[in-house]
Amino acid sequence: QVQLVESGGGLVQAGGSLRLSCAASGFTFSPYAMGWFRQAPGKEREFVAAVSWSGGGTVYADSLKGRFTISRDNAKNTVYLQMNSLKPEDTAIYYCAAKRGGLSSDYGLFLYWGQGTQVTVSS
Repeated sequence: QVQLVESGGGLVQAGGSLRLSCAASGFTFSPYAMGWFRQAPGKEREFVAAVSWSGGGTVYADSLKGRFTISRDNAKNTVYLQMNSLKPEDTAIYYCAAKRGGLSSDYGLFLYWGQGTQVTVSS
């Protein structure tokens, strides 16, 4: 069955870095655009970043540009999110998701979702 399994979350001090990974299985990975979303307690799920099927195209939430980098390795069926200069407001559960076709920031268009990984940034 389709699985997206996130890893790499944890507790980090403000200013630190984390790299999240999302391993995909159960579907043909390469035709799918991949995205990262996050949800903080009491808030709606929000878009973080997305990468095209080839890895050649990316899109980011405006507020995160320059700190976060999304990438993918189609040979490993894995998408990554490098997060630098982390802030307490980045604390959230981070989810990866897959959609057929082009890039989008609309979570309603993503078909497959992982269970999420917790990222906590202490001040």
